[in-house]
Amino acid sequence: MEKPLFLYALCGSQRKASTNRRLLDALRDNAPAGVVVEICELIGELPIFNPDREGENTPAIVEEFAAKIRAANGIIVACPEYAHGLPGGLKNVLDWLVSRDEVPFKPAMIAHASHRGDFALEQLTEVLKTMSLRLVDEAFLKISLLGKTDGGQSDVLAEAVKSGLLVSVLVKFCAAINRVGV
Repeated sequence: MEKPLFLYALCGSQRKASTNRRLLDALRDNAPAGVVVEICELIGELPIFNPDREGENTPAIVEEFAAKIRAANGIIVACPEYAHGLPGGLKNVLDWLVSRDEVPFKPAMIAHASHRGDFALEQLTEVLKTMSLRLVDEAFLKISLLGKTDGGQSDVLAEAVKSGLLVSVLVKFCAAINRVGV
């Protein structure tokens, strides 16, 4: 039996009612057979990045986070836009990875739960490319949940499941991962 592909998802929003988290939950819950999506629960717990705390001084929780990134076949990133920029917590976890060897050339996809947020998407793309992650453009997912009621969000996600959109995006992402043999 083949080992399942492991996708590690980073949610830039730490809100309990985050639309980006809800989108990641839907991806996790509808992943095709042979694909496991785990959503990172450590983002809000990592200390603020400080280069003096790298190497032998790296906090244990950062090592735990980095081990998950290393084990992942691919990374899914979903984030809102805060004041035309990336949320601080997401940028912080990415900063912890900059000088490490877990992310170069690792496949990544962006999932976005809003009809707006182009500034954050541009910044996120730039940061991920600068970190040498391999963005899989054909797996970009944008579903507008922002501003909808809980029921409205459920309806939009149910339609995305019914139409096969969520599965097809994950299939495209996994196909790109398999092409490079990560």
